[in-house]
Amino acid sequence: MPLVLLRLWRRGRQEPGYRAHVAERLGFYPRLAEPHIPLLWVHAVSVGETRAAEPLIDALLQAYPGHRVLLTCMTATGRATGAQVFGRHAGRVLQSFLPYDTGWMCARFLRHFRPAVCILMETEVWPNLIEQCRRHKVPVMLANARLSARSLRRGQRFGALLRPAAEAIDVVGAQSEADAQRLLAFGARQVAVTGSLKFDVQPPADIVERGLAWKRAVGSRKVLLCASTREGEEPLILDALAKLGQADWLTIIVPRHPQRFDEVAQMIAARGLRLRRRSGLEQGFQIDGVDVVLGDSMGEMFAYYAVCDVAFIGGSLLPLGGQNLIEAFALGKPVLIGPHTFNFQVITEDAVRDGAAVRVDDAVTLLRQWSALIADENAMADMAQAATAFARQHQGATGRTLALVEPLLGGSPQPPRR
Repeated sequence: MPLVLLRLWRRGRQEPGYRAHVAERLGFYPRLAEPHIPLLWVHAVSVGETRAAEPLIDALLQAYPGHRVLLTCMTATGRATGAQVFGRHAGRVLQSFLPYDTGWMCARFLRHFRPAVCILMETEVWPNLIEQCRRHKVPVMLANARLSARSLRRGQRFGALLRPAAEAIDVVGAQSEADAQRLLAFGARQVAVTGSLKFDVQPPADIVERGLAWKRAVGSRKVLLCASTREGEEPLILDALAKLGQADWLTIIVPRHPQRFDEVAQMIAARGLRLRRRSGLEQGFQIDGVDVVLGDSMGEMFAYYAVCDVAFIGGSLLPLGGQNLIEAFALGKPVLIGPHTFNFQVITEDAVRDGAAVRVDDAVTLLRQWSALIADENAMADMAQAATAFARQHQGATGRTLALVEPLLGGSPQPPRR
């Protein structure tokens, strides 16, 4: 624990949010206002899970008007995203950090908030937390669950610790049939295929309009977005740009982790590419004479998708598993994706099959495929149409997930308003 706290404090040098609310990570919380109002607890570890939880939380608030939602995170960026996304639900969505996975800290958390249900997002199987939920008679659901073959193999190596936790989960809503089968092999008892909640996320109209305004400012230049890039990927992309030559298009690079913004800016400048940072474009998206824009802002991912013509999804050029490609489809954007997508394997394979995405082997192939799409407007339009159709086809996970929550609460929710 001393080492954990030291790491937390050191990380706070670059992200001050990690030095805030430290007591919550140890199970100590301020007095709860209106403690008589029951809480529906949703745990979303970071930014991606928080955004994925948005349609489910909206549906819970509508179906259970007598309840509030407690949203917990583990990362500072996740908490900031929650404040941004759910600010419109003032007073009905509470936020907190989840304590570290020790028995007494989790027990203090449960005694303080007394949630009616625990909904864990995607892969958050914490042994002590789930055991304390069992002891405090809090039903547990794993929602939007995914489990890659790689993660299953890793988890099975710690079967004595993790299998009892998986067996104690009351119900699992899996993203795909393949995820469901792996979760059953992992020890989950009741598993249903609900699909991915991320397909039900509605892009915020104001953020999309911001991106469209950027698009108008860019004019006729084509825009390649490299979204959610991870450590080690930016040098590959930038070297490929230098090798092939920067043609008359604009490249936008948005690193996955904000603490790497300055590092990536230095990489771009070191290769002689003309750089502007999004944080320096507050007065307008003026990019004449610019080769690369660094997306060093938070909460604007949908704006970046709106301004681009094609999106490359990061985390996939190196064996990191890939990042979320669904947001690009929601705005009808063709997707290029690298070879390593085990975190989103089924969705990626289906998107490639349906013509909404194209796999590339490396950064050079990425830019060559991008150049081919620029040269063939019809092919780009066909991919955009396929992306929109793919997103619509996979919607509906929210209703299926809500149906799994109902039995855990012992009563029927109010029918959703139309």
